Amino acid sequence: MTDQQIAQLVIGSASVSATAVVGVRCAGAWTVQGIARLERRLEVLSWPGEGDLAFDGSAISALDTAGAWLLHRTMRALERRGRNVRMNGLRPEFSALLQLIASHHVTPEFTAPARAGLLANIGQQTWRGLIGMSGMLSFIGESTLILLRSLVQPRRIRWRPILHNMQTAGFEALPIVGLLTFLMGVVIAYQGADQLQRFGANIFIADLVGLSMVRELSPLLTAIIVAGRSGSAYAAQIGTMKITEEIDALRTIGVGPTELLVLPKMLALIIALPLLTLYADVAGVLGGMLMARSKLDVSFDVFIDRLGDAVSLSSFLTGIGKAPVFAAIIALVGCYQGFQVSGSADSVGRQTTVSVVQSIFLVILADALFSVAFNWLKI
Repeated sequence: MTDQQIAQLVIGSASVSATAVVGVRCAGAWTVQGIARLERRLEVLSWPGEGDLAFDGSAISALDTAGAWLLHRTMRALERRGRNVRMNGLRPEFSALLQLIASHHVTPEFTAPARAGLLANIGQQTWRGLIGMSGMLSFIGESTLILLRSLVQPRRIRWRPILHNMQTAGFEALPIVGLLTFLMGVVIAYQGADQLQRFGANIFIADLVGLSMVRELSPLLTAIIVAGRSGSAYAAQIGTMKITEEIDALRTIGVGPTELLVLPKMLALIIALPLLTLYADVAGVLGGMLMARSKLDVSFDVFIDRLGDAVSLSSFLTGIGKAPVFAAIIALVGCYQGFQVSGSADSVGRQTTVSVVQSIFLVILADALFSVAFNWLKI
């Protein structure tokens, strides 16, 4: 043997030495206690440049799964470099363990995932949409049944959560709803003033502002504001409760999450949104009235007198009647997306965003369907 000891490694009672001809002599205890340091030493060990390598394991006193795995991995790494490697002198029980490790070792093969085609992507998106729609319909059905049961048995209704949600979703939303609808009334009156002034029809500014705000813009804008403000809060609250396993705790003690969390929010929003819409009507008309006074010299008395003729009771009730439907959509979508949260806090943000987008989309879709139905009914 030439070059008898190229490198020497000692870890506790474990040691390896590399020679140019024989290769590697392993000795001591190859167990999990010293495996980390032994692995680091093996990584920096200088192996002979050429020739066959024979691992001599006759001096190994102890070998567990970690040591056998390290030994097997080292031998396989040398084979991948083009060396011929063999193991000699192991005890029968150590040799059986090494063979067991080798039989279960799988070299990972990394392949780039196949890219789905256009039709496959469309199919996957459609299927996911159908599954989501099915879950949403099931959730609506369950919530409707619980609502009907609560109406039949009023003692089951939790009034304190309802009043709390009315305050957070209704009363606390008054400033932002009033400001935005007031500005919308100003914008409508300003945009229509020039056109009406050309034809000497200044007084019809009351018709323009009144009908547009009462029938369409007030309920729609109020619903969109509430969807972004309260619908997202519902999704985030329920989603956080699901991550912290509070939903599971409620089920464990026999309390239905839908009855405790969904129903009070939905009832509170159904009550609060029509009141907010009425408030938005007043704010929008007030904004239009101020702009009509400054732009068209239409006095407040004349504006209000014309507004009474322009806006009929059916037009007023049409706008107010949309609000409970919008409220049910916002509450159900927000709560449903909250229950879809899973995994981590990142899922809370994702489902909250989805709840806002879906709520606004469904509110606008419902408003369009209302317009078609009212036109067909001549309302």
